[in-house]
Amino acid sequence: MEVVNVDNIKAQMRKGILEYCILSILSDSDAYASEIINELKDSEMIVVEGTLYPLLTRQKNQGLLAYRWEESQQGPPRKYYSITDKGKMVLEELDKAWADLVAVIDKIRNK
Repeated sequence: MEVVNVDNIKAQMRKGILEYCILSILSDSDAYASEIINELKDSEMIVVEGTLYPLLTRQKNQGLLAYRWEESQQGPPRKYYSITDKGKMVLEELDKAWADLVAVIDKIRNK
């Protein structure tokens, strides 16, 4: 019998919704990368910087995020990310898609 790597499946599921999570976090308030990582970790959505930065760059290039530099008391300036109007529209679409997906899974699981 083949061994199923459930952890790998769970990691792929988390990876698929990470961009949605980033937009959701930034819809509440602007944040720099370490704050985003901490919020994801606090929510048990484990992510490392090497995963986060390419996603932030991609979302910025798509016009979903903007950033600004702010001086920091604890070292070099920090890059603060914020969600754009386009990002808010995409987040609304993802909210609907998430609700639809949950409903479909519930329907399948509760037959």
